[in-house]
Formats: sequence, C-alpha cells, structure tokens
Amino acid sequence: MEFLKPLIALLAIVNPLAVVPFFIHYTEGFNTAQKRRTVQVAAFTAFCVIAVCAMVGLQILAFFSISLASFQVGGGMLLLISALNMLNAHPAEAKPHTQELEDAADKAAQGDSIAVVPLTIPLLTGPAAMSTVVIYADRASNVWQHLALVGYGVVVAGATALCFALATPISRVLGRTGINVMTRLMGLILAALAVEVMANGLGGLFPPLRG
Repeated sequence: MEFLKPLIALLAIVNPLAVVPFFIHYTEGFNTAQKRRTVQVAAFTAFCVIAVCAMVGLQILAFFSISLASFQVGGGMLLLISALNMLNAHPAEAKPHTQELEDAADKAAQGDSIAVVPLTIPLLTGPAAMSTVVIYADRASNVWQHLALVGYGVVVAGATALCFALATPISRVLGRTGINVMTRLMGLILAALAVEVMANGLGGLFPPLRG
C-alpha cells in the first residue's frame, strides 16, 4: 500500500469534486463544445503540472540550493493548511471569493482560458499538489517509480475530466452538503499525510528527533 500513498495524497489535494461548483460557475453560458474543451484543457494541464514536478522538481530545488528536508517541512505545512481548508469544506488550494480568484475571473472574462486559471491553477494543482509530487519524487529510487508518479498524474487528470464532465448530475445528486462531506473526509486523510511528511522533514533537519 506504500506505493499508493502519493496517489491518495494527490487525489485528496486535487479533490475535483470540491471544484465542481466552481466549474459550473465559470462555464455558465458555455455551449456543449466549449464545456467539453474546458474539461479537456483542465485535465491535460493538471497532468502536465504533476508530470513536470515529478520529472524535474528535484532539479529545480537543487538549482535554488533548497534541501529536501526543508522542502518537506514547508510542503507539509502547505498540505496541513490545505487539509484545514478542506475540513472547513473549502477546496484544498484556495478559498472561494479570495482576491486571487476574483482577478482570475476578470482575466477569464477578458478571454484568458479559465480551464488553466483558475480551475487548474490554483484550485486543482496549486502549491500543495506540486509540493507533494516533488516530495514523493525524491523517494523514488528508479526511473519506474518516477514514471509511476507521472502515471498518477494520468489518474488525477482522468478523475478531473470525469468530475467536470459529469458536473451537473454530480451537483444535482450530491448537492452542496454531499460535496462538503466528501471534502471534509478527504481533508482528514490529507491532514494525516501532512503530519507524516512534516515529521520526515523535521527528522532530516534535526537527526536526534529520529530517536
């Protein structure tokens, strides 16, 4: 089950179900073809973000001379903040009605693709998701494990595409309450994973803590 931890963490953070209301809001007035295109672009962009972090994330850290232990502590804190947001039934990467989302919505109205901003970044694959992929990429001991992380990106993209494609029936069946319950459950799982990541990072920074 250890090899499934990155996938569980990613699905908990991305949690496309929680972003369904945003998808419905930002695609209001779109025709069927436009919605389909938005789903495809959002899913593909989510995959690209995860794949890039899995393959070159560690090299980026090395370029900036950041130790992985420090990144684990910082990334773990981001995950914990995301988990707390989710426990309050907010999306993992951002709370609704922040200035960032309002600015993104304004840009979308000017013609920028809402599939990339704000749906994929920051609502789906923001800093917490990127941090998670880089942390687990460091634990990969061979090229196959790195490719597995890229494969998890495919799974996340598929889950995103499925939820967005079925956004209207999902929203109708689950309702706001159902989506909130799902978000809180995923937040609880993510909180446990965040503590584990932070513990590993602190152990690297302060070896005596390892016991």
